[in-house]
Amino acid sequence: MADLSTVFAGLTLKNPIIIGSSGLSDTIESIRELETKGAAAIVLKSLFEEEILKEMNANMHRMSSDGFLYPETVDFYEFMETPDEPTIKYLNHIRAAKENVSIPIIASINCITASQWTYFPRQIQQAGADAIELNIFVLPSDFSRTAEENEKIYFEIIREVKQQVEIPIIVKLSYYFSNLAFFLQKVSNSGIDGLVLFNRFYNPDIDIDTFEFTAGAVLSNPSDLYLSLRWMGILSGRAGCSLCASTGVHNGSALIKQLLAGATAVEIASTVYINGSDHIQVMLDELESWMSEKKMNDIGQFKGMLSQSKATNPAAYERVQFMKYFRGFHGV
Repeated sequence: MADLSTVFAGLTLKNPIIIGSSGLSDTIESIRELETKGAAAIVLKSLFEEEILKEMNANMHRMSSDGFLYPETVDFYEFMETPDEPTIKYLNHIRAAKENVSIPIIASINCITASQWTYFPRQIQQAGADAIELNIFVLPSDFSRTAEENEKIYFEIIREVKQQVEIPIIVKLSYYFSNLAFFLQKVSNSGIDGLVLFNRFYNPDIDIDTFEFTAGAVLSNPSDLYLSLRWMGILSGRAGCSLCASTGVHNGSALIKQLLAGATAVEIASTVYINGSDHIQVMLDELESWMSEKKMNDIGQFKGMLSQSKATNPAAYERVQFMKYFRGFHGV
């Protein structure tokens, strides 16, 4: 039997499938089921920076009105806990998850600044999370801010969080950068433990009948694989931390492709929503069957085998393939 274990961001996983941040982890019952069905780790649904700051400001206001507000009181925010606060619910959810499953539980924060919220990762660590994933995205839509100013925010967030915790830090990024390869490599060398390519966003759509904004496609589809696959192959062997692929990984074949390109693990969610949690084992069975066919005993034997840094045809990740395949394309 093939060894499917892998190590991502310092976490030893029984296989490469991580459940990405989503509503799939909303309840302890669903977390238990995902573990039973084969998930190797679970990223909890993201807590938003705005939620943390809103509660912090409300508690600071209460402390001020009670007459004992001092600059250092933010360090004692936990003493103002009330059960209905999203942050407290989140910490309790981490504790409950750790009590009920044996696989790693990864907390997630969706953040856009290095503001005062960065004290909170310390509480996440104290609650027992095995790692923290920072889902960072600053939409480059501010006409007055340069690319350098936008990119600086990412490193400020990483630096502030690193000062707070000792557990592994994972960063999930987008592809909205002018020099993507350089930026991804720079982030990977910033002292983080893992990098996820790429995060999936809310996209607006327009209802042409009601003249209202609506949500675009929420779930990914298999064709979304290729963007992250390209950049996984380009970055593999050149990153300062382990790599994880996200978005468009819907079956065992896609999982194998990302591993060949250089991923250590993959995050999935949409395919579980579509196919159910039993699909996790289907993907693992496909991986194990393929490894047996190719006489691969463990993932390390082929991980990154087709990355750009190792491939016999590194141009496969570049523009030349567009010319080769589309110049004579006449449709189907």
